[in-house]
Amino acid sequence: MARPRVVIAGLGDSGLLTAIHLARHADVVGVSTKPGLVSGQELGLRLAHPERWARDYWMDFAQYRRLDRVRTVHAAATGVDRDARRLALRRADGTWGEEPYDVLVLAPGVTNGFWRRPHLQHDGEVADELAAAHDRFADAGRIVVVGGGAAAVGSAAHLALRWPEAEVSLHFPGDRPLAHHHPRVWRHVRRRLRDRGVDLHGGHRADLPADLTRITTGPVHWTTGQPPTPADAVLWAVGRVTPNTDWLPAELLDDHGFVRVAPTLQSPVDPAIFAIGDAAATDPLRSSARNRADRLLARNVRAHLRGRALREFTPARSRWGSVLGPQPDGLQVFAPSGHPFRFPAWSVDRVLQPWIVRRGIYRGVRSS
Repeated sequence: MARPRVVIAGLGDSGLLTAIHLARHADVVGVSTKPGLVSGQELGLRLAHPERWARDYWMDFAQYRRLDRVRTVHAAATGVDRDARRLALRRADGTWGEEPYDVLVLAPGVTNGFWRRPHLQHDGEVADELAAAHDRFADAGRIVVVGGGAAAVGSAAHLALRWPEAEVSLHFPGDRPLAHHHPRVWRHVRRRLRDRGVDLHGGHRADLPADLTRITTGPVHWTTGQPPTPADAVLWAVGRVTPNTDWLPAELLDDHGFVRVAPTLQSPVDPAIFAIGDAAATDPLRSSARNRADRLLARNVRAHLRGRALREFTPARSRWGSVLGPQPDGLQVFAPSGHPFRFPAWSVDRVLQPWIVRRGIYRGVRSS
């Protein structure tokens, strides 16, 4: 009997892990606009130390041992024929093609700033983009970070540490950033930011530019009445995301363009389609991207193919995990209760990355 064929549209963090879990159970094809995993995680580290970020968050697909059985296609998905069960795509070489499927997993992610975009890229273009963003902030005497989420807060911390001679300010619309985290988290993080000289400005809602996918210069104008703020480099991390789903049929999407899913992560209009990650409309926080729902999804895909019952995904009520990312004194991780625990600095490179992440989560990663 032929093995079922699973096509995964999007090999970001969630899609890649789903492919790893399914590789032994089906013929898996992964479609990606990038030449490998170019993670959307740890924006601050990416800007301040791109070489270190690339070591852990930009990897060729051939480095993942569990992807040896997965065929990866460097292409952009352009449409779905649900009746014929075919995914249409445009390959990186400019040619067009199709991939038939028994199950289609949608993990296209979202566009969010210059660091998370769906366009086709080759290795050289990724490297150039990393260097250009780093250089913009290295040359800036006044840096303004706009946004109240973890990406904005973590970036302000990294930029201030990397370039202590620069004036770094964080502007956010509410009374405090990290509104989806437990209040204890901000109390801990605020001390870190102040110790590094980051100027904190609450109650600042920006007049957003038309294009949020660029690092801009100031002045930054505010709709909340404050005078314009001058800046040599402005990082827009305002959390305004656009799902990369404009190529999908409207019946698969909600009113905001996210992929509609049942609690099982299965499409309510097509049982052969599942979705995961930031583009999946699981809950307001889209938490299937951050709570290891990849295991559940892989199990449900196998159960669907065997005619068995599917399990339901339970969204997290609040965000948790790291906010600032790797720091000189280690990695601080916050529980859902807001209480922190820390991986010592020595353990991040010796234990966390090689054993917990590369071997435990990804099931083996080769050196580049």
